[in-house]
Order: sequence, then structure tokens, then C-alpha cells
Amino acid sequence: MSLSLKNLVQSSKFLTGILAPVSKVYAGAAGYQKIGLRYDDLIAEESDLVQEALRRLEIADPKAAYDRAYRIRVAQQLSLSHALLPKDEWVTNQQDKRYLQPFIDEVASEYAEREAFDNVKVAARK
Repeated sequence: MSLSLKNLVQSSKFLTGILAPVSKVYAGAAGYQKIGLRYDDLIAEESDLVQEALRRLEIADPKAAYDRAYRIRVAQQLSLSHALLPKDEWVTNQQDKRYLQPFIDEVASEYAEREAFDNVKVAARK
């Protein structure tokens, strides 16, 4: 099925109009923006796919990789001290852009392509 739920929502003005405000409320309620994190900072780094995406991010934009590490360290310190950033330092919805997801999508498609080629079966000629 080539049409995903994401594509369906993005192509429908009605669904986008309903779900966009809900997503903003959810992001505010989740609280990660209050400790200076972006959405992509929450992605677990344990998988090989994300590790490769992070490596490519480091090559493509070293400042973005450094900023990610800094945000995570600040968030850990705030968590340990049970504190939040001052309101003027919270991440806004305009700042919360997906910076790692394009790399993850690229690596996932390469892994899928490699898997498809690795499973090619060659039949013997008769």
C-alpha cells in the first residue's frame, strides 16, 4: 500500500486542519520542548539505522550534530535537578523542525534496497 496515513493527512486540508492543532497541543503537553529538546532528539539511538543517520548528520552538518548533543546534555541536567528552562528558552513549534528524519528515511530506503537485492534468487538455466 503506497498511500500511508501521513500522506493521507498531509494531502487532506480537512484532516490537516483538525490534526495540526492537536499535534501542537500534544507537543506542548509532552514537555520535551520545555527542557530544550526537539522532536528528533527523542529518537532512540540504539538501532543501526539511527546510528548511520547520526553519522551522516555529523558529516553533512557538524553544527547540527553538536547542537543535538548539547541539547540532550542540558535536558539530562535539567531532569536531574527537576527543573525547566526559563520560558524564553523553550523550543517553539517553529524551531522544532525535523533535522534527523530525512537522514533516517534515506538510510531506511538504502537498507530496503540492499535487502531486496540480497534476496534476489538466480535460477539455473536448463
